[in-house]
Amino acid sequence: MKSNKPSLILRSFNGLKVIKKKCPVSLTSTPPAKAKNNVEHFQNPESEQGLFEEAMADVTPLARDADNEKKLIIKEPAAPVTVSDDPTAEVISRLTNLVEKGEGFLVSQTPEYMEGIGYNVKPEIAERLHRGDFALDAHLDLHGFNVEKAKEVFDFFLKEAIRTGKKSVLIVHGRGLSSPEEPVLKTKVREWLTRGFWRKWILAFTSARPCDGGAGATYVLLRERPYAKRLGKTRND
Repeated sequence: MKSNKPSLILRSFNGLKVIKKKCPVSLTSTPPAKAKNNVEHFQNPESEQGLFEEAMADVTPLARDADNEKKLIIKEPAAPVTVSDDPTAEVISRLTNLVEKGEGFLVSQTPEYMEGIGYNVKPEIAERLHRGDFALDAHLDLHGFNVEKAKEVFDFFLKEAIRTGKKSVLIVHGRGLSSPEEPVLKTKVREWLTRGFWRKWILAFTSARPCDGGAGATYVLLRERPYAKRLGKTRND
């Protein structure tokens, strides 16, 4: 009995024509496109470099900035500040800072501090003067002078300071710690600033900060022109 299954055996090349007509599929052999071997790109450093250069072809590199590079430096965190519970240690620490660095010492809170303001001058001016808000234009050192010579040098110094437009000056007179009673030159400087001829030229004066001599020196703020007394005031005002 004959089988109904179609035969797949080709008897001759002529049978190819029949199959070709029945099957519209092209028998032309076309090799499939080769898939890109992506694994190679991850395993081969040369391929990775090539991909990177291709991707960055249109990118313009930024100019190196030394300042910006410095800003990127990561600093180690500062050590935490420890607070001692021992009051004795705290006192010793403050005394050490006072002796070595002058920290915690206010000249204005000592008996040696002196301050004065001129006519119609607000007290805030003296505070600013002592704080150092006015840059020093000149200074005079009276160390080594007796009172008579110191007065002569003092007068000449202030005269020249006013003539040349100086506004803030420093007068170093010492603290007078070797004097048996009060400091001689320091007391005289205060007297010269508050009495007589120079009184009308003074806006304010204060003891200096520690960095400029402390109680052993005096800041003086000068007027541009002498103060003119108003009518009605006596000569002793």
